[in-house]
Amino acid sequence: MREELLAIIEKNSRIDTKDLAVLLGVQEIDIINELAKLQDDGVICGFHTLINWEKTDIEKVTALIEVRVTPQRGQGFDSIAERIYKYPEVRAVYLISGGFDLLVILEEKSLKEIANFVSDKLSTLDSVLSTATHFILKKYKDHGIMFSEKYEDKREAITP
Repeated sequence: MREELLAIIEKNSRIDTKDLAVLLGVQEIDIINELAKLQDDGVICGFHTLINWEKTDIEKVTALIEVRVTPQRGQGFDSIAERIYKYPEVRAVYLISGGFDLLVILEEKSLKEIANFVSDKLSTLDSVLSTATHFILKKYKDHGIMFSEKYEDKREAITP
């Protein structure tokens, strides 16, 4: 039941516990208890609302920043990752494979704010060797949700 429950609520965290119980064929109290246990165990870490900012008048710029660092003796990448994720403007930090070590996701109001963060805070950390910043220009799909509407050809058909 646990894996199925997690798969369902990952797609829709607002689903009612009664509906979950019906879908999984168990009692509602079992769902309530399992959800509480998953939260206590740190499996469920939070609940989020996915917003399409392009449909608002609020300006948001998202950047993916690749960071190459020198790992710390005895701590690997954890110490520098912790220093980075403690900045309030940082939305996520991932250890990645490839030419860079960490991927930092930042969301700000302007390109300048992101540039200032990278130059004034991130690049000045002792362990940071280099960075590469990529800006999200358009979201097509995020967390399994499609953002863009399908293109429909609205031209009038010409028939002989």
